[in-house]
Amino acid sequence: MTNHLLHIFLALILDQLLGDPRWFPHPVRLIGRLQLRCERLTRAYLSAKLAGVVTLILSLSAVMIVVALLLLVAIEVHPLAYHAMSVFLLYTCFATRDLARHGRWVYQALQEDNLDLARTRVGWIVGRDTAELDRAGVTRAGVESVAESLVDGVTAPLFYAFLGGPIGAMFYKAINTGDSMFGYKNDRYREFGWAAAKLDDVANFIPARLTAWFIPVSALILGLDFKNSRRILKRDCRNHASPNSGYSEAAVAGALGIQLGGTNIYFGKPVRKPTIGDVGQAVKPRHLLQTIQLMEVTTLLVFGVGCGLGWSIMVLGSHFL
Repeated sequence: MTNHLLHIFLALILDQLLGDPRWFPHPVRLIGRLQLRCERLTRAYLSAKLAGVVTLILSLSAVMIVVALLLLVAIEVHPLAYHAMSVFLLYTCFATRDLARHGRWVYQALQEDNLDLARTRVGWIVGRDTAELDRAGVTRAGVESVAESLVDGVTAPLFYAFLGGPIGAMFYKAINTGDSMFGYKNDRYREFGWAAAKLDDVANFIPARLTAWFIPVSALILGLDFKNSRRILKRDCRNHASPNSGYSEAAVAGALGIQLGGTNIYFGKPVRKPTIGDVGQAVKPRHLLQTIQLMEVTTLLVFGVGCGLGWSIMVLGSHFL
């Protein structure tokens, strides 16, 4: 258990130091390519929905087998090789630095009054059309993206890393990548991506709710609105098309005293979404920085509590055994 916790700690440190270098063949991108190849294979022989299910089974099985083999080979080479491999695999599952970096790039462009650049940069992390967004729209998009990605980019991988080490974390990332690749409600993926989207909802169910209750505590630490974060979380957590994403967004909206959601443009068409939070102060660039800070403090809290629980289980287990 001690090594397990140390691996997670070192992986988080590595993520803060390196982020996600674009030149490196990141395992998540490799998983995405594998899933696309499985899609081409299964679509040739099966109906869309069944092909989606089989694609998911094949890709998840392949990821589990490869990760297990990498760890087995590493431990046969040397115990240090096993530790290094574990840390590396876990590191590739976390995205704290990249989320913060992309958010700060958007903030920097807004501070320089370069709205076109801000639209371009926020377009890297959101799915909506950004060409016509004003300053508040760009900022809101950035806040929503960081708040939502806090779960699938940081705390959910942490949750599964605590439960299952590198295998658990990589299994989750494979599920999440499947949803990112196929979980679209368009003609191509409405049926094929059904299984990927549903499994991602299940995988994020507990992490999303746990994370959301850490955000008000982070707000308290940062001098933001703890009570309002809890109030909006309870009231608006279900005001989202996703069964999970509304939780973190509601907690963040309450902490900042702003309103998220509303109308966005996707592929040239307006899509009306429920609002999250009260109509309060206008959304400003500083709210994007505060969202990043909430993400970073929440990450530390989740890691700290996870370590505390892991250590307690280890102590109790040694006592009774």
